[in-house]
Amino acid sequence: MLRFRLAPDNVKLGFMQLRSVTYPLSALLSILSVVAFLTLGLNYGIDFAGGTLMELRAKTGQADLVSLRALGDKLQLGEVEVQAFGENQDVTVRVRLQPGGDAAQQEIVQKIRVAVGDNYEFRRVEVVGPRVSGELVQSGTLGVVLSILAVLTYLWFRYEWQLAVAAVIATMHDLLLTMGFFAITRLEFNITSIAAILTIVGLSLNETVVILDRIREMLRKYKRMPMPEIIDTSINAVLSRTIMTSTTTLMALAALAFFGGHVIQSFSLAMMFGMVIGAYSSIFICSPILIYLGAPSQAEPEKNGN
Repeated sequence: MLRFRLAPDNVKLGFMQLRSVTYPLSALLSILSVVAFLTLGLNYGIDFAGGTLMELRAKTGQADLVSLRALGDKLQLGEVEVQAFGENQDVTVRVRLQPGGDAAQQEIVQKIRVAVGDNYEFRRVEVVGPRVSGELVQSGTLGVVLSILAVLTYLWFRYEWQLAVAAVIATMHDLLLTMGFFAITRLEFNITSIAAILTIVGLSLNETVVILDRIREMLRKYKRMPMPEIIDTSINAVLSRTIMTSTTTLMALAALAFFGGHVIQSFSLAMMFGMVIGAYSSIFICSPILIYLGAPSQAEPEKNGN
């Protein structure tokens, strides 16, 4: 039986020869990400910035998403997020927090009630104030920090220190570039974005662990082989698996980005970016670090029996 493979079994690509290019490129992208984050900041959604959420149902026919989105310019409310859900007549309308306190938010609801007339039934109205949104920011940030600390602790105990340092640097590289991606593209940063960041860290870690495990096996098997050759051989050995998993995941994420609607668009696009960056960092950031740090002792037993 013929097996479908995206990379030949005997592929011998020299990834480590590119480290003189990929390291400066990653350094430049990291600097741009920091500058963008500090100068532009993040485009916080209603979850974090506060605002008004209204759930509407069309009394006859389908909900007119185009006319509802036009309410932002018509009523001078800024950007209005409209998303269909459930049945064709159900829709959610999100308006950013307006200056003027609770009275201003209630005025927004009244304006929209008048604008849509008797065509829609208001089923639910929620206002997320600045205090609640601030608590969400703190909780989300704390969750991300604790999750990353747990990941870094796992890496430190799983590998020898050289491999652990390489994995930690690659993980932080992915996190930094993802935040820069949100800042530069101005994608809405909301609760789903937190989920995207945590998922990206997990996917990147998975790719990193696969490559590092193969490198550790090669170090024990070929004790006199030069480190760059060991790394290239290890990456080529898992290249088909990396391409296959990344491609299938990107196809699913692309479908979500183009057909999933505005609500999950930021999540899907961030995940697509994270998949590419995660695979890139595992090959071109994490692995070459071992050339500079030196190989762990081949005679050293695996930590925790791994």
